Amino acid sequence: MNILQTLRDRFAVALTDFTDEPQTFAAMVRSSQDAKFGDYQANCAMPLAKQLGTNPRELAARIVESLDVADLCDPPDIAGPGFINLRLTDGWVRQRTQSLAADLRLGVTGTPHPRNIVIDFSSPNVAKPMHVGHLRSTVIGDALSRVLRFLGHQVTTDNHIGDWGTQFGMIIYGYKHFLDADAYVEDPVAELSRLYRLVNQLCDYHETVEKLPSIGQRIDEQQRQLAAAESAESPDKSRKKRIKSLRADLALLNEARKTAQAKTEAIEADSTLKDLAEQHTDISRATRDETARLHAGDAENRRLWEQFMPQCLGALDSVYDRLDIHFDLSLGESHYQPLLAGVVRQLRDKGLATDSDGAVCVFIEGNEAPFIIQKADGAFNYATTDLATIQYRVEELGAETILYVVDSRQAEHFNLLFTTAQRWGYAPELRHISFGTVMGKDRKPYKTRSGDTVGLESLLDEAVAKAREIVVAGDDAKPDGPELDERARSEIAEIVGLGGIKYADLHINRESDYVFDWDTMLNMKGDTATYMQYAYARTRGILRRGGVDPESLRRPDAILQLSHPAERRLALRLCQLPDVLDAVATECKPNLLTQYLFEMAGDFSTFFEQCPVLKAETDQQRSSRLLLVDLTGRTIQQGLELLGIHTVEQM
Repeated sequence: MNILQTLRDRFAVALTDFTDEPQTFAAMVRSSQDAKFGDYQANCAMPLAKQLGTNPRELAARIVESLDVADLCDPPDIAGPGFINLRLTDGWVRQRTQSLAADLRLGVTGTPHPRNIVIDFSSPNVAKPMHVGHLRSTVIGDALSRVLRFLGHQVTTDNHIGDWGTQFGMIIYGYKHFLDADAYVEDPVAELSRLYRLVNQLCDYHETVEKLPSIGQRIDEQQRQLAAAESAESPDKSRKKRIKSLRADLALLNEARKTAQAKTEAIEADSTLKDLAEQHTDISRATRDETARLHAGDAENRRLWEQFMPQCLGALDSVYDRLDIHFDLSLGESHYQPLLAGVVRQLRDKGLATDSDGAVCVFIEGNEAPFIIQKADGAFNYATTDLATIQYRVEELGAETILYVVDSRQAEHFNLLFTTAQRWGYAPELRHISFGTVMGKDRKPYKTRSGDTVGLESLLDEAVAKAREIVVAGDDAKPDGPELDERARSEIAEIVGLGGIKYADLHINRESDYVFDWDTMLNMKGDTATYMQYAYARTRGILRRGGVDPESLRRPDAILQLSHPAERRLALRLCQLPDVLDAVATECKPNLLTQYLFEMAGDFSTFFEQCPVLKAETDQQRSSRLLLVDLTGRTIQQGLELLGIHTVEQM
């Protein structure tokens, strides 16, 4: 049962006498931030009173008169200018918590309106090792898929991998010109990655050399405009604003030139790279040609692509297996290649796509740039593939909702994509689940000391190594001596380390950037997976010390006593899991679940400090408190599992 939704439904009924939008105002019922204001609080009277031109406190009283919550709550209390405070009856909380004892789903019932949902997440380019930039999409998408499935939706997870783009043209060119055959035999993926980086670096060098003169010209022009603006006699605000804008633009151009010069100098300072750059001056065009030949069905390039793919996919799968993340589908760009010409033809036939400077474009009102679906050279692009993907997911998978877990920089692309798809005639619910960037402590994108993007596999290794230090230190410090053998220590370190990586990402509002910090990630006292895993292990430890079989507590006739405020607070929190999961599903924000679990762990700590469990005054009280301990552990474990994080029985 979702308590919050039940209260909102009751308010919606009461509000029909006062507004034509009862659901809008009923949605203003929230959990109370402070227990002294009750368990839930409705703030709808103030905005509604303003709309009606009446006194908000008097309106709140009239709403309460029409409100039917006597079976759930004590008489509502009106506070301040019109806040309606609600406190669930102790009897209702007790009975509701008792019912959780024998409930494997902890009170979470399936949604009455299940949807067929496709979640598109992770989506790396298969020719390159995964790096820290793939982390957020991967763990957020996995958490959402777990929650939505638990709520009863039909979920298809799709890893829309990049297996057909220009990176393969680079790798094929590199394979033909720069291959280290021995290195390829020893570690094919590592060698293919090296080839990609090398070719990309050489392409970037030539493109940068070509752009440098134009950057210099723009800087000269900007300096002339700035000098003219500064020498003008008019002191008005518009002049000052223009000077400020010109200076900002000039700073950006100077930074761009500095970055470009650093790139060229890095190549020219390395004799081997410099020689390669001089020998392959047309490498950018050549790699595009290799890509075009692959797409056109060239036998040799197709053979190489088929040779590379299993090795690249195997490397990705090893990372996913370690993270316990699995996909129902991994349909890459190559899967949709046969459909792309048909997509363009259909959009043309509907009058949605037109020619512009040789390219085929869809023009969206209000957007300056068109949505290009076929380039002037005839090549298709991400836009074409993404449209074909929507068509496939609707027609073949029956998708009613498609969620794209992709970083916020792609917002414009998805806005154009969704608008085009809807005009085309494909109108499932389309949502861009955007997220921010993983930052280092310097507030810049997280990099290695050499400036490279951090590889995901090495990041996981480091997390496990750091977790092992914590596990070993904690085990060695136990009063009666260590309890874990080396195998157990390693297993726990893997669970704690990977859990720490995931939780550090998930407990941040996905729309925000977050700072990657080892010191806080594995802390046992903060809002971390380690703290949550320890809280779970603590509940299991209490039961072990009491010689209690948890199954003996999980009975339909379990009796609960809530004689202490800390007991009631913890019990209420246990009852709110359905509220939280519905919110996670609606807002697609896993941090709402991490916040709930962290607050529960705090409530449990307060309960344990103030309410003796194993030394309770009576057997009934002991059994009741043991039930709360077990339910807390089960809820933490279930919540972490929905986040893709494992637990351990002892730490």
